[in-house]
Amino acid sequence: MTEYKSIVGTKIKNYTTNPDNADSGEVWYNETDNVLKFEFTNVSTTGSWSSGGNINTGRVNAGAAGVQTSGLIFGGKTPPSTAVTESYNGTTWTEVNDLNTAREGFTGSGISNTSALGFGGVTYPGATLRALTESWSGSNWTEVNDMNTARQLLSGNGTQTSALAYGGSPPPPRAAETESWNGTNWTEVNDLNTARYAAAGAGADNTSALFFGGNAPPSTQAVTELWNGTNWTEVNDLNSGRNLLAGAGSATSALAFGAEPASALTEEWNGTNWTEVADLATARYELMGSGTSSAYGGGIYATGGGSYLTGTEHWTGAGAPVGAWSTVNSMNSARKSLGGAGTATSAVAFVGNPSPNSALTELWNGTNWTEVADLNTARILVGSAGASNTAALCFGGTSDPPNRAQTENWNGSSWTEVNDLNQSRNSIGSAGVVATAALAFAGWEPGNTGKTESWNGTNWTEVNDINTARYSLAGGGTYTSALASGGYTTAAQDLTESWNGTNWTEVNDLNQARYNIKGSGPSNSAQLVFGGQPGTGPSSGKTEEWNGTSWSEQNDLNTVRVGAASATAGSPTANLAFGGEGPPQLASAEQWSSPSSTTKSISTD
Repeated sequence: MTEYKSIVGTKIKNYTTNPDNADSGEVWYNETDNVLKFEFTNVSTTGSWSSGGNINTGRVNAGAAGVQTSGLIFGGKTPPSTAVTESYNGTTWTEVNDLNTAREGFTGSGISNTSALGFGGVTYPGATLRALTESWSGSNWTEVNDMNTARQLLSGNGTQTSALAYGGSPPPPRAAETESWNGTNWTEVNDLNTARYAAAGAGADNTSALFFGGNAPPSTQAVTELWNGTNWTEVNDLNSGRNLLAGAGSATSALAFGAEPASALTEEWNGTNWTEVADLATARYELMGSGTSSAYGGGIYATGGGSYLTGTEHWTGAGAPVGAWSTVNSMNSARKSLGGAGTATSAVAFVGNPSPNSALTELWNGTNWTEVADLNTARILVGSAGASNTAALCFGGTSDPPNRAQTENWNGSSWTEVNDLNQSRNSIGSAGVVATAALAFAGWEPGNTGKTESWNGTNWTEVNDINTARYSLAGGGTYTSALASGGYTTAAQDLTESWNGTNWTEVNDLNQARYNIKGSGPSNSAQLVFGGQPGTGPSSGKTEEWNGTSWSEQNDLNTVRVGAASATAGSPTANLAFGGEGPPQLASAEQWSSPSSTTKSISTD
């Protein structure tokens, strides 16, 4: 039996009480309780994709190398064929020196944005197949020795000095040839069992690889083959046959993602079987992917693809720390399209549609909801701001009809009408962690509007418009540092825009487009959004967290809901979601907690 010391490097220690600040996974013996204990951290049980930086030149069929924080893409079809190379630092793509030969339909290998290899492909005009190999030093491409067989739509894996190339087209009608690169020359080795092209591969070097999917007319393939350094062996198939997909990882821990026609399907390989896991946020084909492992921290990324997309997505595998929702006591009145303000332990819920429209107000003290004084004007689809259950702001909305411009201020015991918005509207985005400084943006006038107004505690002032007019979007932050995400134009949106107190700037998109979504957070660098209605399909329970750069998927709500409310002064570490519609209309509430550790006992029975 393996000893604890051989795993962690130290013996189990004895304590009279639990140690302070124990590390996740740490085990100790509590002498007072006479029991073994350990520190447990909530982690995700499945992986997910999150948004990354956009490439500068949208393209398909390019080469890719590196990992999530140190990536490289090169060549591809823009159209036409391009030699453009871009380097990635995990946030931003930067154009660097071009390939010597523009081409598409080729592949690459490499461990970072300073060490890569690109090989094969096709150049236009003339559709000339290429055996060209180029090596990247971190600053320039250098032509090195060619492959033995020129081909396009091939697959490959490995490093700059130990790579493998396999499959492709032609020789007519498809290739089974495999070639091994030792840093100087390509050598033909044993062929694939099933010749095919437009497939994907993964692997660490020229001694270990996985090859999956592809096209072997008259059908797309689900076939998977494993390379042991000498031979290819057929192993368990993908769940879905497909071609023009991408792959990344190793021979024992890989991902297959995307396909033609445009697909978001992602499957994970555990060394034995493929399992369907979380989809890409954006369906795509002829995309590029790279990374070392599908496991947590493996650094896989996907970018580009059909329609010459520019978006990049990052994969985080199972095992990442995540927060979770827990059910708390329900409101007294079920309702949707309501407003909310405050924090996870001191919140206020107001108005909504229990049919007819309501002016109801309820206070949350961290344990229970209590009905208090009504608003002056019953309505739905309002904007809101506020710091606690004693200080809140309600503005805009509709009485179905008309749209409203009324603003009301809550002082802990009653609502008072104050100065109106300049523009009446409903389904409004809002931000404000205090009742004396708020932001109202976008909404429905009727018709989509991009208008933004700032509240100084006395008056509303029109400021610069949001870039994309829409309604039923999520908002959060303050009147000088806000985030607007999702919403509806002529379809559900995944757009995110950041407000700096003067202007709105488009930033990385949500992973899932949706409207009637709710969010909150302290600024434009920390937000939580949840629920809503995707463009198609049922209501969503998805929760996403914004870190100032990208969105990452977290644990879902316990109850899917649209038209809910949130504690506007909440944060990605502690929040409250309440009301909405599943259907039916909901009175239920849920509290969000960020990733946390718990001390647990180990039974020896």
